[in-house]
Amino acid sequence: MHSKDETIILVMLETIGKIMLFTSGLKTAEEFAEDVKSFDATIMNFIILGESVDKLSESFKKIHSDIDWREIYDFRNVLAHDYFGIYPAEVWEIIQKHLPILKAELEAI
Repeated sequence: MHSKDETIILVMLETIGKIMLFTSGLKTAEEFAEDVKSFDATIMNFIILGESVDKLSESFKKIHSDIDWREIYDFRNVLAHDYFGIYPAEVWEIIQKHLPILKAELEAI
């Protein structure tokens, strides 16, 4: 693995850790939506996560094609460009169901 890709993966893991920290005391999507600081901080970190994917080398993404890099980047685009169309329940579901899986996949790399 190139050191640049390794650094980016570490940034992604740190970003996931922040999202989990910001949402750790919340129990529902409604609580998440009402906690403006946590919601905004989480959205910003998802944008950072997507930006990080864009910085990974194409060869790295091909080697690790089991991760849907495009979906992560596309989610970043939705958050960055359609901020008022964000549904907290959908973001909450991603945090609860998909983020732990992505974290484990990145840790395995």
